[in-house]
Amino acid sequence: MRCVFCGGETTKMSVTFSYEEEGEYFLVENVPAEVCERCGEKTYSPEVTDELLKFAKEQFRPLRKVEVPVFDFAAAL
Repeated sequence: MRCVFCGGETTKMSVTFSYEEEGEYFLVENVPAEVCERCGEKTYSPEVTDELLKFAKEQFRPLRKVEVPVFDFAAAL
């Protein structure tokens, strides 16, 4: 398969999908994707995308929660 953005070759891999909307974040581990070897763009099948939407709609309970430090680059200058 070719990358739709840069035309590079893709490889099937398991990736971590991250999503943010209005300050809410979630991660989904072990997601099957085609990953471009050149630019790193991830492409998901329609079936995988449908399943990811279920996570966004909170139809599943998370396995764990993580605390993430947040920094402000502008405040450090």
